[in-house]
Amino acid sequence: MKTLLLHTCCAPCTTVPLERLKSEFVVTGFFYNPNIFPQAEYEKRLKEIKKWTDKENIPLLVHAYDSNRWFGLVKGLEKEPEGGKRCAVCFRIRLEETARAAKEKGFDSFTTTLTNSPHKNAQLINQLGEEIARETGVEFLAANFKKHDGFKQSVALSKEYDFYRQDYCGCLYSRRI
Repeated sequence: MKTLLLHTCCAPCTTVPLERLKSEFVVTGFFYNPNIFPQAEYEKRLKEIKKWTDKENIPLLVHAYDSNRWFGLVKGLEKEPEGGKRCAVCFRIRLEETARAAKEKGFDSFTTTLTNSPHKNAQLINQLGEEIARETGVEFLAANFKKHDGFKQSVALSKEYDFYRQDYCGCLYSRRI
């Protein structure tokens, strides 16, 4: 079976993608989210994803928290609307780091749980993933996990497993909206 590095943003958004992928791939989670602010919020989300991957017996790689890098990359985009240029930068940084880790650790492919959210542009995320795949030589699995009631199912599973569900994407600027 092929190996897949799955970028995870939070436990709720990881439920459905993991369920859909684990029959076709040997999945390892990858938690890299420098956009999440404040650090206490980051720690809450990390705790929840660990709870889920432990339950599912899926390995989880955790990248160091590095909000300074993210703030540097989005400098000047603070007033962008949700879904705008700031989000594209945020998607790119997380996909690039996932692809880098996938290449470094010998995974066959990578993808992200970000497309499970109804607030995220799956077409843009998949386009960026394909670009990064060409740049790195690691296959990107394009997906739109919110399809076929993916988001609705993730909400139900989150309630069933009593996951913490955040009310903003994670970045300081989305919290202000």
